[in-house]
Amino acid sequence: MASGIASMDWVRGETIGYGTFATVSLATPASKYSGQFPPLMAVKSADFYGAASLANEKSVLDQLGHCPEIVRCLGHDQTVENGQEMYNLFLEYASRGNLATHVKKSGGNGLPESAVRGHTLSVLRGLRHIHAGGFAHCDIKLGNILIFDDGAVKIADFGLAKRTGVVDGEETASEGLQIRGTPLYMAPESVNNNEYGSQADVWALGCAVVEMFSGKTAWSFKEGSNFMALLMRIGVGDELPRIPGDLSEEGRDFLSKCFVKDPKRRWTAEMLLSHPFVAVDLGHDDHHQREEFVVGLKKEKISASPKGPFDFPDWVSESLDSQTQYQPFDSPDERIGNLANDSFPDWSVTDNWVTVR
Repeated sequence: MASGIASMDWVRGETIGYGTFATVSLATPASKYSGQFPPLMAVKSADFYGAASLANEKSVLDQLGHCPEIVRCLGHDQTVENGQEMYNLFLEYASRGNLATHVKKSGGNGLPESAVRGHTLSVLRGLRHIHAGGFAHCDIKLGNILIFDDGAVKIADFGLAKRTGVVDGEETASEGLQIRGTPLYMAPESVNNNEYGSQADVWALGCAVVEMFSGKTAWSFKEGSNFMALLMRIGVGDELPRIPGDLSEEGRDFLSKCFVKDPKRRWTAEMLLSHPFVAVDLGHDDHHQREEFVVGLKKEKISASPKGPFDFPDWVSESLDSQTQYQPFDSPDERIGNLANDSFPDWSVTDNWVTVR
């Protein structure tokens, strides 16, 4: 039992998942009179080394405020367990796990397109709220999208989230070479220029949609394959993530708006919310807004997508990540070469929860 900042006594239950820096367990209030807390919660717990990630997650969630498509933070506290100080973060409990587990249960066949549309709409609404609040999630993937009893899906795991347009004062030269997020979901600008903004979340969403529908990752990559080759495919080459041929025309067009290598020409979450692929079960006002948006697009001359992220000599990135204090690279090859060193990367350092229940 532990006494928390939120003046709640609670009991730790069984462990239901674990990540690189923390474990996640069930938690219940010790008293039935703790009416402001749900009867069952999830608690992420980490020692000194993982506390910074959980503290960042709480700070971001507190600043974002309530959104139906984002997991709620219920509080935090510190405890001493087995002689070790632990930082604990209380969150909504998603009894049905995450979308990655849900897709795996499909036998590798993916989910029906109707379900993919609905889940994508929810994630887009969550991303719109995150981006409007001035943040980027930086690790959108199926494992970080939780499913609740009523079928609602919510974005979770904000340990890697960062404020956009503001240089992180804790970044150092060595940190400038690290990977933020999950490589298979990384956007070209993240690989090439170390940029992690709202546009990168949209690219990652496209990868998640492909995986949701097909049961396979957007990039074909076998474990143990050459890591640098994957980074070259994402960052430098003309290749784009695969778009399933059996997806509807609307779905393929939606993904084509996510998989634009120039982040300035990639559609935003706000724009994608008006795309016909997710325009389902909307009210009259939303339908009217979508129709106006589509008409506006027809009148506007839209430039062709680039063949690669370096096709535009006049392109100046709007991300302020480039203002960090590390020395910029002379070329994308140098950037990728620094990422892909002799040691094989630890791809688990992403708060990628593994369900054990």
